[in-house]
This record gives sequence, C-alpha cells and structure tokens, in this order.
Amino acid sequence: MKRLLTSVLLLAAVMSVSAESKGSTTRHERNFIVEGNKLYKEERYAEAEVAYRKALQENAMNEIAQFNLAASLLRQGSASGETQQEAMRILQNLTRDAENISIAENAFYNLGNIAFNSQDYAKSIELYKNSLRRNPDNDKARENLRLAQKRLEEQQNQSDDDKKQDQNKDQEKDKENQQNQNQNQNQNQDQNQDNKDKQDQQQQQNQDKQQQQQQPQNGGISKQNAEKILKAMENEENATRQRINAEKKKNGAPSRRPVTNPW
Repeated sequence: MKRLLTSVLLLAAVMSVSAESKGSTTRHERNFIVEGNKLYKEERYAEAEVAYRKALQENAMNEIAQFNLAASLLRQGSASGETQQEAMRILQNLTRDAENISIAENAFYNLGNIAFNSQDYAKSIELYKNSLRRNPDNDKARENLRLAQKRLEEQQNQSDDDKKQDQNKDQEKDKENQQNQNQNQNQNQDQNQDNKDKQDQQQQQNQDKQQQQQQPQNGGISKQNAEKILKAMENEENATRQRINAEKKKNGAPSRRPVTNPW
C-alpha cells in the first residue's frame, strides 16, 4: 500500500526531445527543452518553466514543451492554485489533440493523479483507464487504478454508513418529536379537565347560593313567598268588601252614617 501511495504522488517524467514522434523542431526549441529538463531534474521547477515557455515561443505547437511545462507547473502549484489550473488545461488539451500517443498517455496519467489527490476517485479511475488504453504496459497507471478503485469502494461504504447514521438520527428525532407531541396532548387534556372541574365547581357554588337565597330564614317562609301571600290576601279582602257593598245597595239598606259625638 505504501508503495502504491508513493506511486500515486509521482508525475510522469518530463519527456526528452527524442520522444517527438511527428514534426521537426528547431535547434532553439531543442536547446530550450534540454535546458528545461536539466533544471527540472535539479528540482529548479520555476527556472525549468521559463525554459519551456521559451521553447513554446519558438513553436507554440510543440507537444513535448507543452507537456513538460505542465509538469513543471504541477511541481510548483498548490491544489487550487493558478499554476495547477493552467497545468490541467494544458494536459486536457493534450489528451484531446496530441498526435504523440505517449504524450496523450502520460497526460491522462497525470490528470488521474490530480483527481486521485482531490479524492475524486471515480474520475481518476476513468483517467487511468484512458492512459492504459494508450499503453497497456503502463504499470504505474495500473497500480494507481487498483488503488483508486479500492478508495472509491471505501468512500461509498463510508457514504452508506453516514446515510444510515443520518437515518437513525432522523428516526430518533421523529420519536422524540412524537413523545413531545404526546406529552403536550396529555398536558392539554389535563389542563382542559382542570378547567372543566373549576367551571363545574363554580356552577355548583352559584346554584347553592341561589337556593340559599330562596330558602326561608329562621324556619319561616322566604321573603319572596311572604310578599306573594300578602298580595293575595289584600286582593281577597278587597273583593269581599266590594261584594258586601254591592249587596247592601241591592237591599236598600241605609248607608252607614258616621258616628258623631253626643255633645
């Protein structure tokens, strides 16, 4: 595993002028590329970049100068830096347009390493396969392909575990919400029952008070009933008096004179 990890971190080596399969190069182009390769091996990548750019000024279509420039940029750039972005654009163009099969193979391989180090294992797998299609004997691409497949499987398993954990968390949360909802319902029912008991108690107190007002005080009749009885007696007495007066008038009895004093 350690050997494979080391392999993943390696870029394809810069290519010499002799690797050019098609087209001719000028003496200045070749000299700049040779100079750049010497600086690259000495790990003087910024100076190597300058030399490769000079070669491209002589011939912008030089595929070896393009590939070696991309390699020197990758050695200098960070994962999200401008130098790496430029290197990736150069390599992508070479995978599409390079006439030299070896350059296309190594461009795919380096792009596969970039994707692998960005943990985009699915993309790196496809790039390594494209490198192997152009050179089935590329052992580094084959080793990195197997490692990328293993990492992708681990990544997918981890993703499944995370999903299960999220589902369990959601279920626990739903269960907690249901318990809280049931508790709130029980509290509301208890509150409603308390309110009903208070209302019933108040209503009973009002009825008891009303009955007490209607009951006779000190064992007698109530004030209201006494007033009704007195009123009925007055009406009956008036009716009797009117009847007696009417009979006297009918029989011709003299009306009663008021009594006067004898003196």
